[in-house]
Amino acid sequence: MGFNFDKLKFDKDGLVPAVIQDTHTHEVLMMAWMNQEAIEKILTTGETWFWSRSRQKLWHKGETSGHVQQVDEMYHDCDADTLLIKVRQAGAACHEGYRTCFHYRVDPRGGVAVVGEMAFDPDQVYGGKPGPAGPVAPKPPKRVLTEDEFLSSCGVLEVLYAVIQDRKEKRPTGAYTTYLFDKGLDKILKKVGEETTEVIVGAKNNLREEVIHEVADLFYHVLVLLAEKNVHLDDVLQELQSRRK
Repeated sequence: MGFNFDKLKFDKDGLVPAVIQDTHTHEVLMMAWMNQEAIEKILTTGETWFWSRSRQKLWHKGETSGHVQQVDEMYHDCDADTLLIKVRQAGAACHEGYRTCFHYRVDPRGGVAVVGEMAFDPDQVYGGKPGPAGPVAPKPPKRVLTEDEFLSSCGVLEVLYAVIQDRKEKRPTGAYTTYLFDKGLDKILKKVGEETTEVIVGAKNNLREEVIHEVADLFYHVLVLLAEKNVHLDDVLQELQSRRK
């Protein structure tokens, strides 16, 4: 039995907004519009399709850049007028070269700053501004991280932090992270101190594998501390980025 499109409340143009979210990091990647045909394409291909209001045509995400989105889950909200689609993003979601389209941060005074690193050069991918029929003369793109490469790089910290946040909220029985949050700040600080000491000992003893193991433990417990104090990993990464400048 197919999906009942009568459940959705399309606007007067036959469109519904769709929020695209990374399955692993829970990062909001983009928002775009879909009509019934785009949704049908998702259900048959397993990748995201959208309706371009400016070009008045259906488009397949990643058709030019190769940065496709593999769909894991699709939801509609309680009013049935908005979609939430969880995906595995290859490369980056934004046509400006950033992983997420939401890379313009507005501060309380109204200033705007660009956050995050560019994943690719848009000029090399698209070769100029999109025309009525889409991007023209695309050039070979720069190499971007695949999902596996992202998860084996510093991106794994984002994934781990998201898991820790989920443990903090749901407190599943038997999970070590749940135990730490239940014990509270003093226990978490004690573990951070213990792991720091073990890193020092491993380094002094020139034990490479032990240093790797203990630093991994230290990273994990520091992320638990950040979650306990409601400090997001992004705040720390942006502080590091600001120091580069």
